[in-house]
Formats: sequence, C-alpha cells, structure tokens
Amino acid sequence: MAPLASAPSPKKSKNSKESTLAILRNKGTLSAQKKLVTQMSEFHVVPASKHDELVTAAYQARGYQADESAIAAQVCQDATRHGIRTHNALKALHLDHLFGSATGGCVPGAEIEVVNNRFKASEVWNANKKLGQAVAVAAIDRCIEMADEYGVGQVAIDNAFHYLWGGGYVMKAAEKGYIAYTNCTSTLAEVVPFFGKHPTLGTNPHSWSYPTQEANGFPIVIDWATSTVAMGRVQQLKREGKPLPPGAAIDKDGNETLDPNQVAALLPFGAHKGYGMALINELVGGFIGGSLPTQRGRQGAKTTTCFYFQVIHPDAWSSGAFTHGSQSANIKAVIDDVLGHGNEKCLLPGQIEAGFRKRTDASGGLLFSPAEIAEFKTLADEIGHTGWELENFPKEIA
Repeated sequence: MAPLASAPSPKKSKNSKESTLAILRNKGTLSAQKKLVTQMSEFHVVPASKHDELVTAAYQARGYQADESAIAAQVCQDATRHGIRTHNALKALHLDHLFGSATGGCVPGAEIEVVNNRFKASEVWNANKKLGQAVAVAAIDRCIEMADEYGVGQVAIDNAFHYLWGGGYVMKAAEKGYIAYTNCTSTLAEVVPFFGKHPTLGTNPHSWSYPTQEANGFPIVIDWATSTVAMGRVQQLKREGKPLPPGAAIDKDGNETLDPNQVAALLPFGAHKGYGMALINELVGGFIGGSLPTQRGRQGAKTTTCFYFQVIHPDAWSSGAFTHGSQSANIKAVIDDVLGHGNEKCLLPGQIEAGFRKRTDASGGLLFSPAEIAEFKTLADEIGHTGWELENFPKEIA
C-alpha cells in the first residue's frame, strides 16, 4: 500500500480574523503537539526505510510472500506515522507469532476467494486465513471501485486474520474523497460484557472516516476499540512500565486492576454503550459466517475473524439542497458551528493523529521509544539484520 497522501492544506480565510477552525488548528493542534513532545521526548527517529526493510524481512522469514509482507510493513508504518503505537509492527508480529503463521491461524500466500457477488455493490470474500493487512487493503480498494460505479460498495470477509489499525484503511479512502467504515471481530474474546464476569466479546473496533480536508485540513477519523483500552495498549503500558487508566481491566479474580501485568480481561467503555457496540461486531460476524466468540483464536470448529468494509461516494448522499451553497461548504459550516459557541478549544476526531503525522514527517523518520527499539533489535537479531542499536537513532528534536 502506498503511503497515505498528505491532506490538502487548509485555505486561508478571506477575512482579517481567522476562522474558528484555523484557531483550533493553530492553537489546539500545536499545543497538543507540544504537550506530546514534552511527555514523550524519549522518542528516537528511525528511518522509515529501515523499519520497512526489517518488518518485511520478518514476515518473509515466517513464509509470507514479498508482496503481502511489503503491504504489512506499509500498514505498520502508517500506524506509527500517525502515533498509533498500540498497532505498530511490534503488535502485528506479536499477533502473528501467537495466533498466525506459527499456529495455522494465518496462512502465508493464501488466496482470496469471492464467494458471493449476487448484488452489484456487494461482495463476500473467503480470505482463507490470508494476512489481514493484505486482505484489508484489497477490500477497501474494491469498495472504492464499487462506490465509483454504484455510489456505495461493501465487502464482507470471512475466515480472516487481524488487520491491525482499522482507522488507516478508512483514512486512505477519505483522503481519496470517500466516506468509509469498517469493523471487525477481534482475534480473541477479551472483553467482559456489561454486568458480566467472563470475557465473551472481542475488543471489536469501529472505524469511520470522512473527507473533510477542505473544511478542516485533514479527514475526520472516528476510530476506537469498544473496550476502554485495546489489549495493544495493555502491552504498550507493560512495556513502558506504566499503569492502566481506571475502569479498563480486571484481574483473574474479577477485581479492577491498574497493573498491566495482572490483566485477565478488559472492560467495555461507557458500560452498556461500549457493550452494545462490541455486540454489533459479533452480530455482523455471525451474519457473515463467524463462529463463537469464545472459540475465536483458540480452539473450536471455526476460530477465524470477520471483517466488514463499506465505502460511500459523497454524491450518493447529496440532496443538492445545501444551505451553504455546496456539499463541501455545508460540511465546513457544520463543523464550524459544532466548534463555535465557546467550543473553540475542542478537538476533532483524528486531529491528534493528523498532528502526530506532521510531527513524524518533520522528524524525517518514524518515532519509537527506547523500549520499542530494543524489541526491534531482538527481532533483527533473530533474522540476521544489523544496525538496530539505540545509539544509531538520534533523539527527536522537539
């Protein structure tokens, strides 16, 4: 997958006063950036090419083909570029080791099979346990093709393996001018239902993206797991020696814990609300062909995950009756209104990620902590790659 294109630069206001969104970008984003730099100044800069070379080689060492390995490396790079540290290459390769190529949960070189195309704007695929990132990239591209022809396109996928950061796929579509959505069932059931005791739900993320670049300078991306934190966050905090936030997890006795080393299961965000959203993914997976959540990634008749992708052409939603003249002007007016009336300091979904992307690009590489680089060095040593000593990577200049 090619690197995500830079979002168009916002146009300057014709008025002497800056618009609400310009103020938000100039103050909100930059202050958030400065805060991030202050909090995470331990980051070191790793050339993107060196990252991609190692990650691609690591996948190929596990039997994956060159093309799917390169796609996986690019997806991991995009996540890191946007500050999605919970779904970077370390998480991807860790998942593959635990549940993928080493255990038969993912099959290197597998071919996608279209099993249902009865409806013109809809396809159902059997991924045949192909590497999730390669399947997801193909699915979002196919949805875009159908949306160009029919106004909307959807692909439902059975027998899949974790695709990592869902927000990256829908962002790709939004940067090309489309509205996009995806959800998936997670590799494992790790989340306790509302008022429950045993984990029977995945972290089951939802990801939406909207082409709002002309209005606010970047696509709005609404992307979250339905647990308070993703398991990748638990792994990251364990790696960094930091505590969990309250209301995130329970230990083996069902008691809430802040210690990432004691986590036995996760809690849904927003109590019944997060539970309901997690249940949506399980139901969608059930309609597609997915089996029992508690067997997924473990043992049973069927242990694979399901994906769902949808892309909509903005013209398919257009009534033509825009109060502010055009669809794009109407979107800008709506966003300005939401962020007006004293709400100027509020951030838009995806704004932190867009800001981190600028920060990453300004660094000239990808940003990793010493703990992450140490894990990359371990990986590099395993497959005979050199040059991953911490001293080879300069610290980020704030």
